[in-house]
Amino acid sequence: MKAMVLRKAGPIEERPLEWAELPVPEPGPGEIRLVVHACGICRTDLHTVEGELALPKLPLVPGHQVVGVVEAVGAGVTRFAVGQRVGVPWLYRTCGQCPFCLEGMENLCADAHFTGLHADGGYAEAMIVPQEFAYPLPAGFSDAEAAPLLCAGIIGYRALKLSQVRPGQRLGLYGFGGSAHITIQVAVHLGHEVYVFTRSESHRRLARQLGAVWTGTAEETPPAPVHGAIIFAPVGELVPQALRALERGGTLALAGVTMTPIPELDYDRLLYWERTVRSVANFTRQDAEELLRLAAEIPVRTVVRTFPLAQANEALLALKRSAIDGTGVLIPPRTAHWYT
Repeated sequence: MKAMVLRKAGPIEERPLEWAELPVPEPGPGEIRLVVHACGICRTDLHTVEGELALPKLPLVPGHQVVGVVEAVGAGVTRFAVGQRVGVPWLYRTCGQCPFCLEGMENLCADAHFTGLHADGGYAEAMIVPQEFAYPLPAGFSDAEAAPLLCAGIIGYRALKLSQVRPGQRLGLYGFGGSAHITIQVAVHLGHEVYVFTRSESHRRLARQLGAVWTGTAEETPPAPVHGAIIFAPVGELVPQALRALERGGTLALAGVTMTPIPELDYDRLLYWERTVRSVANFTRQDAEELLRLAAEIPVRTVVRTFPLAQANEALLALKRSAIDGTGVLIPPRTAHWYT
């Protein structure tokens, strides 16, 4: 099968992903093999490829917003059947036995494995995944449209919950890429008034189309303080800017898997009055199931720009330059049909 393989991390400008031929993976007990139809790109992929995250394995096939069709099942698989469309997100497996897993916080499992980091992901024509960590996808979304729901959507949804904004309250979104353009639709559906802070005029325009009541840059003062906020951009300098716009008692959620250093904070001016700053670490399977149900109910409209799988380096470079409205999605070749 064809895949984009990372053998050595490096700046995306140097095109570190290599077009390669790999063996078709065989599913073990409890695992399913997918024929990949689409894989969304994510800033976490960029952090992985550029070496900003510790890499537990090399070579590695990135990608963790995977849409495909079950092509083979291992022994004991009962959750899915051959021919069923499924999605695979960031959380690949957990231990199921630690205190975090047993208390409903599997996103904090110290032995968690992640798709496209510990296990080969969706920048390929096929991949395998444990059946418990794949999800049936709602009808009404094409393969490319469904892909962003599987990380951008789920992480944004968890961040929205952790921001503790109540219906009718104001929510600030900092950065308006793949995750935020889904989160705003969920927030508007739940009755929040959304302010969007982003440098890109095209992103501000999309935010207004999706229901933002105000848009501007992080340096601007919004019409009123926000009751909660989410930072999607991995830029530590946004933290004090977001805190300046945060109402007393508000929560700022940091949705990135990594972030540049956060500047020194003025306690009296920025943190006092019971303001909270919290990170968003992964997600639970319950988060995923809830988001997918909501996406179908609203219904969410994902904005996607597709690229051939072989152009994964170019797609990630466009992401790095904020040159994609919505989410970039890689489409594997269908010419070989090795899976038929």
